[in-house]
Parts: sequence; C-alpha cells; structure tokens
Amino acid sequence: MCAWIRWVLICLVVIVTGDVLADDSRSNIVMILVDDLGWADIGCYGADLHETPHIDRLAEQGTRFTDAYAAAAICSPTRASILSGKYPARLDFTIWHEWAKSPPAATRELIPAVSVDHLGLEEFTLAEALKAVGYTTLHVGKWHLGDAAYSPEAHGFDVNIGGTHWGAPTTFHWPYNGLFGTEQEEWRYVPDLPFGEEGEYLTDRLTDEALRLIEQTQDGPFYLNLWFHTVHTPIEAKPDDIAQYEGKLQRDFHHQNPTYAAMVHSLDENVGRVVDKLDELDLSENTIIVFTSDNGGTIRKYAGQQVTSNHPLRSGKGSLYEGGIRVPWIVDWPGVTQAGTVCDEMVCSMDLYPTLLSMAGTEGDVGHNRTVDGIDLTGLLRDPTSSLERKTLYFHYPHYYSTTTPVSAIRDGDWKLLEYFEDGHTELYNLAEDLGEEHDLTKSMPDQAQSLHQMLVDWRESVHARLPTKRD
Repeated sequence: MCAWIRWVLICLVVIVTGDVLADDSRSNIVMILVDDLGWADIGCYGADLHETPHIDRLAEQGTRFTDAYAAAAICSPTRASILSGKYPARLDFTIWHEWAKSPPAATRELIPAVSVDHLGLEEFTLAEALKAVGYTTLHVGKWHLGDAAYSPEAHGFDVNIGGTHWGAPTTFHWPYNGLFGTEQEEWRYVPDLPFGEEGEYLTDRLTDEALRLIEQTQDGPFYLNLWFHTVHTPIEAKPDDIAQYEGKLQRDFHHQNPTYAAMVHSLDENVGRVVDKLDELDLSENTIIVFTSDNGGTIRKYAGQQVTSNHPLRSGKGSLYEGGIRVPWIVDWPGVTQAGTVCDEMVCSMDLYPTLLSMAGTEGDVGHNRTVDGIDLTGLLRDPTSSLERKTLYFHYPHYYSTTTPVSAIRDGDWKLLEYFEDGHTELYNLAEDLGEEHDLTKSMPDQAQSLHQMLVDWRESVHARLPTKRD
C-alpha cells in the first residue's frame, strides 16, 4: 500500500473515531414539560400552599428564568413551537387539536381564524435533528399534536409511550380510561401502560416508564420528552396528599385548592425521582434538564372550586395577559449553568429548539432554520447577567376561550400591548411598574401604543398570521 493511501485511510479512521467520540460525549437531554402549570405554582416562584422541594432544588442547581413565556396561552401550539422553533402563527397552528378539528358552534361576534390541527410533517423537529447526530429519542406522556399520522414516531421519536391526539386523560387513576366530555362523550385512554393496578396514579406511572427508558438508553446520548398530563384537569390526586394540603390551607393564601396542591406535590415527587435516577446511574453530570410549562395556570372552576391562582399575574390559561403566557422555566446544564442563578431576560418556548441543538453541537436542517423564530440561549445560560439582542416577543390567539376574546399581543422591553379583534381596542401596560396589568396607559401614552400596534401588525403580516373575520 502506497504511503499516501495509507495516510488517507489513517485520516478517515481519525475522522470517524472523532465523530464517535463527539457523539459519546454529547449531553443527554431531559425535557420536563408540565401541562397548565402556572408561573406562581411552585415554591421558588412564590407559591404559598404548594410545596415543591425537588423542583426548587433543581433551580438551586441551575438557572431560573423570571420572564419566560409559552409561545401560546394554550397547549398544542406551544408544544409545536418547542419542537419546531417557530411561532404558532407561522405554523398556522393556533388552537388545540380537538377544537381545530371540530370548532365549537358559532355563537360569538367573530368567526375564529382557521387553524391546522397538527404539527406538519414538513417541519424538521427537535427530535429529528437530535436523532441525526446519534441521539435515541424518547417521548413519554402527553403529545396532542395530531392524530396517528402526526404521532411522535412520525416526528422523529424512536419510542412513544402514552402520546396521542387527546389533550387530557379521563382520569389520573388506573386504568386511565373512560368517557370524556359532557356533550359529545368519547372513550379516552392512555395507551402503552399495561398491567397497572388499583391505586396507581398516572404521574407516577409515566415517570416509571421514563426511568425504565433512561436505564435502557443510559449508554446515550438520549433525548427524553417527559411531558406530563398533570396538572391539567381532571383535578385528581392521592387522598393522603389531599389531606396534607387541607391541613395546611390558610384563608390568606392565594392558592386555595388542596387537591390541585396535591397534584403539584406528586409532580414534584416525580421530578425528584428523575433526578435521583440520573444520580444513581452516574448520569447527572452529563444530562441537561429543562423544566417548564406549556401555558399559564387554569383559573376556571373544576368541581366548584377555582383550579389555581396566578397571583400576582393577571388572568390565566387562554388569555394573553401575563397569567396566561408567563411560565416557570428552569435549566440545569451541568458544568455550564451556575448554581442558583436567576435570569430576567425574556425567553420563549420556541427558543428551546435552537438552544438544545446548540447544546448538542448540531445546527439541524439549514432549510428549516431559515424560518425558525427562536434564538440560541446558550450564551445566556453561561452568563445569565448578559443581554439578548432580541427585545420583542409576539403572541397571537385569534380564538375564543373562557378568559378571552380573539387577541394578539406584543411585549417590547418593559412595554406590552394587547389588541382585541372584536372591537379593535388596544391596552398598553408597563410591566416593570405594573406586573399585574391593572393600569391601561393607551390613552395617556397614545404614541407608544400606536408604535407597538404597528410593530404587531407588521409581525402578523410577516408570519402570514390568520385573522378572525366578521360575521355577515
């Protein structure tokens, strides 16, 4: 063999070996997404009734964000933004799956905008990007991004346990099935959870499945979506936990629902179980954990009692006031995030796409990236006192909900403006001085309101956002 051929072969071996080593050294990623968890529902964000020592400890180990947002005030669009890195309005996915497919009867002033009912297969997802560089991709829990044709398996996940097109289980108690709904009842179930037993609780069981997958893929790298159904309705918890919070409840607490508090308690226990398993397997130092929610807390009543309070934020799920879109967000990136740090920069769920790809050392798909709206936050995670060049976020919900009529919103620095489509009125707030959005400044600061409104209009045009229409 001539010398130059031998040299080429040696170089190829070095290159291939280098790639293998690079893959082996990539951090595992665990994304814990909670359904409907409010910004103030956990201890380190100011909860009074709720106790969340394990989640609080996660924040003590990493970085906690104060001004983190879900891309939408309801579930499916936010989940689509996480996996694609795009604004829901750009995806034409602005309402949850069931209502996009079968919208409610038309009884309101406006006809809501048309929305797709799935995350399109043309989107190059987070799972596909990570799988392409050697990750085993795992999904456990709620999916809610389309029917079987748009399942986790169709979007790059090697394993899917429990993911369906439904947004909520009929019950959190084994066997997790039954008739769901009050008008057009349907039989719902959570698949891939066989051989349960009486007294088994869904949040525990999903964690059991996630821990089993971690054990099976511990040689890594792995990417795990642990997307809990909790704390979404039905508001159901373990009797002993409910009793604990009934005994703790005080009249001056903002949180007044002991059953919901018990659901948060179970969530916290299971976050602790994940962390403990990573410790047990010596994976903690090579595993990134992201903890967040898909929208703000639900403030409607369930079984005659308000589900939660987002105090000091205004309103809740469905609304584009802060209570509907501001969410808890914690990142623990071993060796990078500094323990116990707090970051006040605005971040959004669509930022997880470029951020996690950057953490994994890959850029993803060049074509897809041309329309990605999220930005890479790794610099911010390294130095939480630094600033992002982006100063503006946009939100678009052209539908009705119990907390809102069709609306868009913009946050630009400390300023926030909402535009309601029924009558076209706008509301202007300075969040630095008025976090609870109690004092509308539109009339006293018309130039500021007009400037923000024009930015909002321009953004909607740029992403081809669909708008509600007037009835004939």
